[in-house]
Amino acid sequence: MTTYPKTARLMQRGADFLGSETAILCGAMSWVSERNLVSAISNAGGFGVIACGAMDPGLLDTEIAATKALTDKPFGVNLITMHPQLFELIEVCGKHGVGHVVLAGGIPPKGSVEAIKAHSAKVICFAPTLALAKKLLRSGADALVIEGMEAGGHIGPVSTSVLAQEMLPELAEDHLIFVAGGIGRGQAIAGYLEMGAAGVQLGTRFACSIESIAHPDFKKAFFRASARDAVASVQVDPRLPVIPVRALKNKGTEEFTAKQREVAAVLDREEIAMDEAQLQIEHYWAGALRRAVIDGDVENGSLMAGQSVGMLKEEEPVAVIIDKLMAQSEEALTRR
Repeated sequence: MTTYPKTARLMQRGADFLGSETAILCGAMSWVSERNLVSAISNAGGFGVIACGAMDPGLLDTEIAATKALTDKPFGVNLITMHPQLFELIEVCGKHGVGHVVLAGGIPPKGSVEAIKAHSAKVICFAPTLALAKKLLRSGADALVIEGMEAGGHIGPVSTSVLAQEMLPELAEDHLIFVAGGIGRGQAIAGYLEMGAAGVQLGTRFACSIESIAHPDFKKAFFRASARDAVASVQVDPRLPVIPVRALKNKGTEEFTAKQREVAAVLDREEIAMDEAQLQIEHYWAGALRRAVIDGDVENGSLMAGQSVGMLKEEEPVAVIIDKLMAQSEEALTRR
């Protein structure tokens, strides 16, 4: 990879923490962030992250082993905090000596951070607010990702630019903070690094890379889309606190609204507990995503995409994407 001294200097803390050449993480995208994409990103100097999603421990075990066969560089594993087998999944990561575990989807349950650290791994958590960021750091998180609502997949209510302005001045000097959501070009990376970010995370930008196993029709839908086509899902029932999801508008978006109504009705009749209701929604997403990513059903599946999707125009190798981002960042920093 070409050297980009100004960007590398600002990324140094993040890169040292991750053990990678650059402090560019790939967001964990279910069905997309698997062995091929993860190893390609790590091999190209970024930091790949396996999306465990709804996998059981056996599947995760296979995926980590397969990824290790394709790269000798560090990579992480993203685990969903509400997964019923979270602690078994942590053990699988420990067995393979995974160095970084990313906890997503809510506050880490009691003992989970300690269980990860027992295997000498680093813990990365998502922090949607400053108060929660401080709490997570006190509870043992080694680094945080602050992700704005421009991102694809599960999102919070606040934009990346606002989160960065609120949290970086307060936390970045003493802690490792990675910025995510809506990043499509290196000029934005340069800005966040200058504000004190240790690095960045991108998902949508890598989803349509050559190494991504996503179906050709899934990729074509991304190339056709503009930023405004990536819309956030609507919450139907306030008693079912479903985290909104950003995806390209299609029939699947409407089906999700119907699915929420169905789960809310079952909850009304007290036939299932809230935890189970939440899990049903998660499983729905896993299935809808698979339909789009693997089967290429872009009408009924879920096309999770961030608003940076409008900047995607062609399939490129991961190495080219990372090099472009670094070159754009370097150019911006040099100009300043």
